[in-house]
Amino acid sequence: MSKASADALVLGAGPAALSIAAALSKENLRVDVLAKNDPSETWPYTYGIWGEEVDGLGLNHLLEHRWENTVSFFGPGSKNAEAEENQPTPHHRDYGLFDKKKLQLYWLDQCNSAKVTWHRGVATDLDINSSISTVTTSEGKKITARLVIDASGYEPVFLSSKQNEPIAVQTCYGIVGRFNKPPLENGQFILMDYRCDHLNNSERKEPPTFLYAMDMGGGSFFLEETSLGLAPPLEIDTLKARLKKRLDNRGLKIVSLEHEELGLFLPMNKPLPDLDQPLLGFGGAAAMVHPASGYLVGSLLRRGPELAKAIAQVMQDPNASPAEIAQSGWKVLWPNELRRKQALYQFGLEKLMRFEENQLREFFTSFFGLPSEQWYGFLTNTLSLGELVAAMWTMFTGASWKVRWGLMGMQGRELKLLWQFLRPGN
Repeated sequence: MSKASADALVLGAGPAALSIAAALSKENLRVDVLAKNDPSETWPYTYGIWGEEVDGLGLNHLLEHRWENTVSFFGPGSKNAEAEENQPTPHHRDYGLFDKKKLQLYWLDQCNSAKVTWHRGVATDLDINSSISTVTTSEGKKITARLVIDASGYEPVFLSSKQNEPIAVQTCYGIVGRFNKPPLENGQFILMDYRCDHLNNSERKEPPTFLYAMDMGGGSFFLEETSLGLAPPLEIDTLKARLKKRLDNRGLKIVSLEHEELGLFLPMNKPLPDLDQPLLGFGGAAAMVHPASGYLVGSLLRRGPELAKAIAQVMQDPNASPAEIAQSGWKVLWPNELRRKQALYQFGLEKLMRFEENQLREFFTSFFGLPSEQWYGFLTNTLSLGELVAAMWTMFTGASWKVRWGLMGMQGRELKLLWQFLRPGN
């Protein structure tokens, strides 16, 4: 029997790849990483997390910013609306933004201290037999391992799915800059601002968008116009125009533009991978993005160590095949309960994508009217299945009839998702 040069070969150099490589190396496994980019290259996007979540992980030192004044706005936003209808909805929970360089170094330091082997290149071919997985790069280099973990992002190199559904994509256009007057309160973080007084009646019939905003300190603010999720996705130019109208309506002008985030395309309802594959996935490649909130990093930090322990356990058997090792990993990564929860989250996203602007605002008013532990657990995917169903039922019974009717009508793939909830097959 040939011997692999590594226990695990991780594909990618983003948060998912570095986090699982670090977790595997902590289990004293031999880990190789293959990526086309330098793993220390600065990541292009920012990553947020709730304060309680990062505190529970003991990683609050990795935050660059943290806000106590966290709110959303779901009022109708009409210029003729009563003042109380435009009051913020307080969340009473801290929210944080990672210092992405510190987060990256947190994982890189673990990898380097464990002597992870780094390879530069583009994976093009994969061959898996009963004992070894072999990846070939575009330059003809061959790298062998007992297990390949595809953590290469939302368009994975080798992972496949048995389903072929349209993907709902969250799109964003954001700026960091200084303005002629503060666009939000001092020290404030706005999770969602769905007020739409800057839109005309025709524009209000178009897919809704919201403002995600935060005070970065020192007179600098981050403002991002966001589409929760659509298939096909909303164009960046539309989001850019929406943000400009929002600013103009409030008499806000950019004094200096410090950074422009030209758009994040985040797949929200990516189908689960084929769980019979003899390789493993992690992160966005393995559909770990929360379909309702878009959060990922908290899940990487929580679930990576558990997955690594399961892989290390089965690798104690020197005769375990790549397929057997992968199966042990898939069972930990996507057990039946998580697959059922994923179907419910995707069912909810399907509903929200069909809601009109006023219906969506009423939905979120009811959602954040839930007990804090329920909506927080929903957004972070930390509720048990029973707790999730209870939260959704409480939300339904407390919502307006306009929202209830929208939740009850079945369209598109919603019945299929309910069936997946009842019978979590692949």
